[in-house]
Amino acid sequence: MFIDKEYFDNWMKRIMERFDSLERKIAKPPEKERRTYNGELLLDNQDLCMMLNVSKRSLQRYRSLGWLPYRQIDQKMYYLQSEVERFIKEHFEQRRKRNK
Repeated sequence: MFIDKEYFDNWMKRIMERFDSLERKIAKPPEKERRTYNGELLLDNQDLCMMLNVSKRSLQRYRSLGWLPYRQIDQKMYYLQSEVERFIKEHFEQRRKRNK
């Protein structure tokens, strides 16, 4: 079976365009939009879970106990970076000192 050169070239061109399109998508993933409040960075549950290596349930417990201040925007929880740093100093660093 023989394929016409022009037909083959057109197929190769389409394949290469598809590869180029995929490469552009993979090369630079979209950056996560960062919300701010009064110029200060807001962190969401996912950010905080990864940062503190805790579950979403733990974050909920910290909120319920009043240890971790938060803001709710459109059914989503956000935390000010400065308040998270204060929370870490007060709770995690004290626990680390007690364990030594």
